Amino acid sequence: MSEHQGCALVTGASRGIGAAIARALAGDGWPVAVNYLSNRDGATRVVEEIERDGGRAVSLAADVREPRAPDELFAAAESELHAPVLALVNNAGVSRDDLVPSLGDEEWSVVLDTNLTAAFRMTRRALKSMLRARTGRIVNISSVVGLRANPGQANYAAAKAGLIALTKTTAIEVARRGITVNAVAPGWIDTEMTAEVDKELLQAVPARRAGSPEEVAACVRFLVSDEASYVTGAVLTVDGGLAA
Repeated sequence: MSEHQGCALVTGASRGIGAAIARALAGDGWPVAVNYLSNRDGATRVVEEIERDGGRAVSLAADVREPRAPDELFAAAESELHAPVLALVNNAGVSRDDLVPSLGDEEWSVVLDTNLTAAFRMTRRALKSMLRARTGRIVNISSVVGLRANPGQANYAAAKAGLIALTKTTAIEVARRGITVNAVAPGWIDTEMTAEVDKELLQAVPARRAGSPEEVAACVRFLVSDEASYVTGAVLTVDGGLAA
């Protein structure tokens, strides 16, 4: 486990994919800020697991949809972990599924605000420190539905496709400064978010199984590592071949 000059901040990290990412980065020596909205117990458990394995972590409550959340989160993370945030993983996300003819404005707005606008604001705030340090890693958690249509998810798909476009554009803007910006697009991952979905849909996945949060986290871990310093503007699908 190597020591890092900065710390990592993972949004929506109290369970599922976010929790797995927080644990993976801590395993690589990153002090990790575990952001959560309402699941305090989950975030506390993630911090305890990281500390039990010899890492450093802190849990931070914030609603990433709030315009002031980025400044508050970065200030708290840097104060608690005594290091600038040099790795940001925009993982927080929600879904409100419905077909377009009956999809309401509220369902549209909450998904776009959480999954896309919040990631933009967090990225903008992260770049302040990263541009000064001339190093940094940003990973946005998109989705296979940002690449491949899924009926009933127009709002989610629009947000996740927008996140890919944001990733690519930001990546080329900051590439000369030693900062990389990449996206990971998970497919069907076995989490609480997918527990209610019809398992017959797995037949559409070439691998014929769901992925695990740890399989997504392994890809994020690589993109945040020194070995990935020449990888930027990329979209790494973790989907058992669904988008192929």
